[in-house]
Amino acid sequence: MRIALIQGHPDASPGRYLRALAREYREGALAAGHEVRVIDLAAIRFPLLESQREWQSSRPVASIRKAQQAVRWARHVALFYPLWLGEMPALVKAFLEQALRPGFAMRMGRNGRWKTLLGGRSARVVVTMGMPASAYRWFFGAHSLKSLERNILGFCGMRPIRHTLIGNVEGCTAEDRALQLRRLRELGRRAA
Repeated sequence: MRIALIQGHPDASPGRYLRALAREYREGALAAGHEVRVIDLAAIRFPLLESQREWQSSRPVASIRKAQQAVRWARHVALFYPLWLGEMPALVKAFLEQALRPGFAMRMGRNGRWKTLLGGRSARVVVTMGMPASAYRWFFGAHSLKSLERNILGFCGMRPIRHTLIGNVEGCTAEDRALQLRRLRELGRRAA
């Protein structure tokens, strides 16, 4: 399996727990014989899109084109990000706007309907958060995750889309963290 792993934590510090989770996923995937290309959003630079015209017709910068090549190459996309203010960080949203453009992720068909261009790829979304994952899921309805799955990844043709929610990251014990790291290594090994 060819995997594009998108590390969406805006903080490049290697000690971030989300980065450790992504490393374990990658290591599990590599140990199982999968190929992995990592796109670290904290390490690349790109401008914000400011208009629909720009989204539809401007050429992406080199860093985005390189990320698009990794996604096109992949059969599975793993997206990791922390929940900030109930949503993905702005850096992740800006990246998705830049990378998943018409002509790459979808195109307008002759019938006036969008046609997906990233079909045949599965996805795994891993989200860490300070609140309990059950509160995000049941009380808040996991609205931002549902939107990402349906309105962004699904709209581009990715299916199936699975998710892993890891809550209480600031308050969990060392044993809980170790358990989640092992869980992510196993998910990477299985990769789809």
